[in-house]
Amino acid sequence: MTAQDQIPAPSGASPATDEVLRAEHISKRFGAVTALQDVNVRLQRGEVLGLIGDNGAGKSTLMKIFCGFQRPDSGRLLVNGAEVVLKSVTHARSLGIDVVYQDLALVNQLTVYHNMFLNREIVRWPLLSNRSMRRIAKEHLDEMGVNIPSVNVPVASLSGGQRQAIAVARAVFADARILLLDEPLAAMGAKEVAMILDLIHDLKRRGDISIIIIAHNYGQVLEICDRVNLLQHGEITLDKRSRDTSVQELNDIVVAEYRRALEERQRSA
Repeated sequence: MTAQDQIPAPSGASPATDEVLRAEHISKRFGAVTALQDVNVRLQRGEVLGLIGDNGAGKSTLMKIFCGFQRPDSGRLLVNGAEVVLKSVTHARSLGIDVVYQDLALVNQLTVYHNMFLNREIVRWPLLSNRSMRRIAKEHLDEMGVNIPSVNVPVASLSGGQRQAIAVARAVFADARILLLDEPLAAMGAKEVAMILDLIHDLKRRGDISIIIIAHNYGQVLEICDRVNLLQHGEITLDKRSRDTSVQELNDIVVAEYRRALEERQRSA
């Protein structure tokens, strides 16, 4: 039995009914490069899982597999207990899985409400129903606590934190129940980080949305996440509840890896 198999479900949860995503023995190669090898991940309903690791560890590849952008070479995925073979990003979205990348996939020249309805516009033939889209977008953002000057402003005029909040809100608006966030706190100031952390806390309180976050700041990960997975060289090497680990432990593991790599280079020089 692996360390991951021993992790208990959240209080009051039943693994049979509350596990929304499970990856078993996932591997992925790109030519001679092994990006992932025998990766096992599970996510409970309402849980926030932090996925950490150095650049090139395989985090982005794993997220792309979860969202249907890439297929694994081996292993299987289960969504809400049922095995699935994700054929595309659209297929994953139909199952409630959506991803927010660092580039956000927002159209800067369009207004906030047009971005909220991108590719799902309300049409009153032959015109867009802008009034309805403005009203619905504002109601949804207000409900999520996303504060922006107006839904009528172009996305380009918003701060980085506000744009990130819009991208997350759009995924929730599209009925995502498994939300994958790729570096949502990168290159932000303290005020913007606080805004996104508050938004994630609010989503946690809802209890019906499960989140995987890729992040590098261990302090932020342990603050917002229920559990943390460390991915090293394509493998999960640590799987712990946030309360059972620390920034010091995570730093020590990564520093030890750097030292081993340095020693190997020195031996081969």
